[in-house]
Amino acid sequence: MHILFLHQNMPGQFKHLAPYLAANPKNRVVFMTQRDGVVMPGVEPAVYRPARPVANATHPYLRMSEGAVLNGQAVVRRCQELARDGFRPDLIVAHPGWGESLFLKDLYPRVPLLNYCEFYYRGRGADIGFDPQGDNGLEAMLRARGRSAHLLLALEACDRGISPTMWQRTCHPAAYHDRISVIFDGIDTKTVRPDPGARVALPDGRILSRAQKVVTYVARNLEPYRGFPAFMRALPAVLRADPEIQVVVVGGDGVSYGSAPDGGRTWRQVMAEEVGEPDPRRVHFLGRVPFATHLSLLQISSAHVYLTYPFVLSWSCMEALAAGCVLIGSRTAPVQEVVQDGVNGMLVDFFNPQDIAARVIDAIRHRDSLAGLRTRARKTVEALYSLGRCLPDQVRLLSTML
Repeated sequence: MHILFLHQNMPGQFKHLAPYLAANPKNRVVFMTQRDGVVMPGVEPAVYRPARPVANATHPYLRMSEGAVLNGQAVVRRCQELARDGFRPDLIVAHPGWGESLFLKDLYPRVPLLNYCEFYYRGRGADIGFDPQGDNGLEAMLRARGRSAHLLLALEACDRGISPTMWQRTCHPAAYHDRISVIFDGIDTKTVRPDPGARVALPDGRILSRAQKVVTYVARNLEPYRGFPAFMRALPAVLRADPEIQVVVVGGDGVSYGSAPDGGRTWRQVMAEEVGEPDPRRVHFLGRVPFATHLSLLQISSAHVYLTYPFVLSWSCMEALAAGCVLIGSRTAPVQEVVQDGVNGMLVDFFNPQDIAARVIDAIRHRDSLAGLRTRARKTVEALYSLGRCLPDQVRLLSTML
């Protein structure tokens, strides 16, 4: 069987599914992407490039749509090239977020198409309007509707969809909910697991382990969508409460979601101006780190803070649970879908730094008595979100489409 995967940033959410299907010698798996140099066992990469960038003169509401058309057009042309080399898909699995799957049903009307339905932009009920200090006006609402135009077209064209959480499915138009199955991407719990012997070397040469009181915070980028301002506002109280606490922050200074601050500054600079530059002997900004370092940080963490707008649930949240962290998460969807306060984690008010600080301090003070919570955190992932459960569910869904 010929299987075509599409994701602008290979492998994305298909890092387990694509090589699993490629391991079957009866399958030929091609992964179409804009990213160069990614190697996956048995998977053939096929890079595509849009013919041109989005035009500067394009109306802001239509920029995502124009980008989607350019990407979708480039994918069709690349598929035609593959056809000349003997590859015609029997099954397509695509992330439609950047338009890759937009025209595939026109090219392959009888080929089953599964779309990864990660998020559907809405003017109300999700990220827009959540943060009083965010971009919440009518302009933001109109822009959000425009951003989902290509997602709606892709959703109408696909045969089935898959969303990682129930809440993320509910963001999509209700008329299509029956088409979308809820199956998480899958956490490799054999790799992501507690390790009492884990160690992390700081840039100054010091070594942190479970013996220290370590507070961790992880995001792709340090920005409001992932609660970085609230975390920074909570830090002074946390540091005052116990002089032995060490704080490790992972994340870049770019912007993944939302807008950058004014004046060419980073959100880290903005928060340093507001709350003061943290003591570098106790607060360690590591930037982006290799996965092995990220995992070791979770394994030594005494309290892991995960804050988010009502938006896409981060893998780091699920990895923290699987590693047996004491997770202090925001009382926002979709976190509440996974975390029960006092059962497998702690929930806090996203906008209340005092609440965040109090729960972190409490977790540090009682860290020796929270073994049960840590165990239940991991069991949650093992039971519902592990690779061993999710990957077979994904494969079964695909089998129903053939």
